[in-house]
Amino acid sequence: MRLMSDTRTRITAGGLAIGLVAGLALTAGSAWVSTAQAEEPAKLSPTKARARDVYYPNTEDLAADEMRVIACGTGMPTTRMKQAAACFLVELGNGDKFLFDAGTGSSERIAALQIPYNWLDKIFIGHLHSDHFGAVPEYWIGGALMGRNQQLRVWGPSGRIPELGTKAAMDAMTKMYLWDITGRVGNVDPRGYKLEVNEFDYKGENQVVYNENGVTIRSFPAVHAIDGAVSYSLEWNGLKFVFGSDTFPNKWFDKFARNADLAVHECFIAAPDIVKKLGFTPESALLVGTQIHTAPEAFGKVMSGVKPRMAVAYHFFKDFDTTAQVYNRIRKTYDGPLSLAEDFMVWNVTKKEIRERMAVVEESTWSPPTTRPNIAPGKDDRATFAKNKGLPAEAIGYSDFIAGGKMNMDDVLRPIYEEASKAVGKELKYPEKGK
Repeated sequence: MRLMSDTRTRITAGGLAIGLVAGLALTAGSAWVSTAQAEEPAKLSPTKARARDVYYPNTEDLAADEMRVIACGTGMPTTRMKQAAACFLVELGNGDKFLFDAGTGSSERIAALQIPYNWLDKIFIGHLHSDHFGAVPEYWIGGALMGRNQQLRVWGPSGRIPELGTKAAMDAMTKMYLWDITGRVGNVDPRGYKLEVNEFDYKGENQVVYNENGVTIRSFPAVHAIDGAVSYSLEWNGLKFVFGSDTFPNKWFDKFARNADLAVHECFIAAPDIVKKLGFTPESALLVGTQIHTAPEAFGKVMSGVKPRMAVAYHFFKDFDTTAQVYNRIRKTYDGPLSLAEDFMVWNVTKKEIRERMAVVEESTWSPPTTRPNIAPGKDDRATFAKNKGLPAEAIGYSDFIAGGKMNMDDVLRPIYEEASKAVGKELKYPEKGK
């Protein structure tokens, strides 16, 4: 089991708590107190369970009026084991779940939560940097292998030219993985390998890009790298979640993120640490840390205007020697509720309160349960696939040359089929030679 860092910044309903020393907190307007919920010694038991202030996935009901947000990627464009690239999961009390960005490494975090993949079929991409959509193939193909037997739906912005839009990126992705998909045809349930792409105008200002089941998701322009980046807001049941993806502070976020319950905006590491940790020149550090990305001081200024119930800073490596710099610089321009995000941080949001915790996850996970039965591959799957892709029929399966290289394993494999046939109560035919 894994509990992500105990050393973190926390905001509680009672005020600001700085958890930079495990077990201690500083609450605004009060003295130092213990973070543990004090219990009278007489009520403690050496054999009975006590409540823990962490989130154990799949052990808590989500109330009909509640939103849960889980950070599944909070790191920087470079990769590390501790923090995946950008990804936030939003779970609603109506049963809907949404992924905002799907950066590299985030699929491992999602897998650790053990959520059935049929419920993880909607991805909203902020822009097409690999650290924000690089794991889409893993959700697409890997999700199908792990139980999603319905199509994956992807939303993302257009580009200044068609070649730089989400549709072009997804078309290129499907071409790149053609060998992968072709090799699976006729062997597994084919339904999860279907892909629906919804591209919208990146210049739309607070435009509705999704409106189903009482959930409205809007997009608005972001300022990052080149034209074609966007931010999102999700509104449901009187609650509002805003996800900036990557962006320089801009007028659209300032306008459309107001009244947010949870506002997530990038906050890069402090410029001195870019020089120290990444080896950048001062000139490059200033350019990247203050012009391409959002400096902590600028993040604070944005949130001072937006005034969310909870401001969430992400997109920096949260280490013992970088967190204080980020925090102190934010506090130069913002004194409201704040979370400095790290992977597996969880926020439960209701109209009454916002509760922040860390999740405890199991690293050695397998596929989660399926929500509907898989179907066996059909005899016509290969012919249909070849026709739809414009491939010759002989492109699927083995050529005589490769089939001729197979060793004869009939004596050990045929009994496995007989065993399976007996177990399921129907004949499962052993493949003909060469197939």
